[in-house]
Amino acid sequence: MLTLVPTPIGNLEDISKRSLNVLMEAELIFCEDTRVTKKLLNLLSERENLTFKCSEFKSFHSHNENQILKTLTPETFEKNIVYVSDAGMPCVSDPGASLVQYAIDNNIEYDVLPGANAVLTAFAMSGFTHTEFTFFGFLAHKGKERKEKLTSVMQSSILSILYESPHRLLKTLEEIKNIDEERTIFLAKELTKLHQKTFKDCAKNLFEKFKEENIKGEWVIVIEPTEFKGQTLDLDDIKSLDIAPKAKAKLLAKMTGKNVKEIYNELMQED
Repeated sequence: MLTLVPTPIGNLEDISKRSLNVLMEAELIFCEDTRVTKKLLNLLSERENLTFKCSEFKSFHSHNENQILKTLTPETFEKNIVYVSDAGMPCVSDPGASLVQYAIDNNIEYDVLPGANAVLTAFAMSGFTHTEFTFFGFLAHKGKERKEKLTSVMQSSILSILYESPHRLLKTLEEIKNIDEERTIFLAKELTKLHQKTFKDCAKNLFEKFKEENIKGEWVIVIEPTEFKGQTLDLDDIKSLDIAPKAKAKLLAKMTGKNVKEIYNELMQED
């Protein structure tokens, strides 16, 4: 059997009794980083006066998961196998999903235990009353991919949640401010840990504040959705616009997913 076990995101007391029991029964533990997992088990062993019998640990992360999966057979899972990421819930901006899919494809019994998760914790702490959110994980470090994802975030009509490292938090706040300086942002630092802190203000004020703030630690960013005002345009509205055919074709292509050249030719034929 395969069991995915969430680990504390900071405070060791957040480990559940059920998770401890599964870890004590594990015969093989797949880890995002074996050193981190062994250190965690040592701390839990001392704190809870427990004995973890597993002596077989294997790394399983985004850089080697495909190679590891090729070495597995359904018979491998006749053992009690556990997967843990370094912190929090496996598969949520962490490895593990491919292992779950392997279990599904091969009719292997598996389970996922509930537990610590920075996304849901920040969502509950934010004070936003929205009932929906989209989790975007980490932005790309730079370039077109980063710009496109941040644009999607800022144009979203649904609450958006990001993870961000301390090295790029100020840059991200500046980019958000440049798009919409009045947008309300909630920031959570080092959730569940000793130096946990939260902030909620408009993007402009937070950017100015964080020029002087200690930005060490991991961060969660919750971004207020945009408000769309006025009526939305449909395809007929776009077609009736008095603009150049090439520009009109590009707009229609974005709305329909069709090829720009194909739409342009259709527009020219209609004329």
